[in-house]
Amino acid sequence: MFELTPFDHRDRLSFYHPFRDLDKLEEAFFGNNFSGGFRTDIKDSGDTYLLEAELPGFQKDDIAIDIKGDYLTITAEHSSETEEKREKDNYVRRERSYGSFSRGFDISNVKADDISASYESGVLKLIMPKKENGLPNSRRLEIR
Repeated sequence: MFELTPFDHRDRLSFYHPFRDLDKLEEAFFGNNFSGGFRTDIKDSGDTYLLEAELPGFQKDDIAIDIKGDYLTITAEHSSETEEKREKDNYVRRERSYGSFSRGFDISNVKADDISASYESGVLKLIMPKKENGLPNSRRLEIR
């Protein structure tokens, strides 16, 4: 009879993928849901936008919010170092880890000077007031 085996279209020979082995290595190491960034939700609350970024495990000092022109960048960096020694077993272990995540957002229709930020329980919240004329005027041209 037939076997119930998942079919992965990337394994077909007719589909050329020059970085297939690197993709498989990344999936094996990080899992299938690794996005390289952090999850954000943006809500339109009428006269403001509310941006919520999930940054669990980070301290407030690990997070930087930079505004340059009409572009807002959120960067979170985390590093840790662990050392464990047991003289009895001649066992020494030392581990270091570092992670950096960054996301950028267009804030051309936001009052950049009035943005406020808070961080609590692993969630960064930005309240971004809209500009009064945030939407461009639209009009229809008459064809002559």
